[in-house]
Amino acid sequence: MFLIAATLLLQPAAEPPTDWDKEFGVEEKQRDPVTGELPVDPYVRDNRNAGATPFAGTAMAEAFGGQDGIRRIASRTVELSEADPRIAAIFVSHDMVRLKRTLFEQFCYILNAGCDYSGRDMAASHKDLGIRMRDMNALVENLQAAMREEDIAFTAQNRFLSKLAPMSGDVIVR
Repeated sequence: MFLIAATLLLQPAAEPPTDWDKEFGVEEKQRDPVTGELPVDPYVRDNRNAGATPFAGTAMAEAFGGQDGIRRIASRTVELSEADPRIAAIFVSHDMVRLKRTLFEQFCYILNAGCDYSGRDMAASHKDLGIRMRDMNALVENLQAAMREEDIAFTAQNRFLSKLAPMSGDVIVR
């Protein structure tokens, strides 16, 4: 018994685990304490980045329940997409706080509900994501489900989707 204890004491201590992030200079980004968003590289903010011109008048904004309804639709679209096995992997490494905010701003701006869009343009936002037509179709299905949950009239849904559809050329890469 003494021999086993002595052998254990004489063994070299195990090396501490290697911090591979530190070894390769990976920096952990800190979320903004106010917004909860991760920092992004600077870019020019412009409403034209929203990818479509706003509807005239307030009828579409009203049909979508104003800013509150639009916020729920944008948030729900992201939630459904995160849970959708067809496209969930696309969302894994992204800042969902920022995505929900900028998607709300985009929808709100296009629906003419009194918002400005502060996000990147569609091509820059989706660069290197490898978005395919089937991925876009899944996202649109999730948006449609979110709009149905909010009881948005089918005609209003179609008018909104017709504003969004031309952006697919800036998003789909293969």
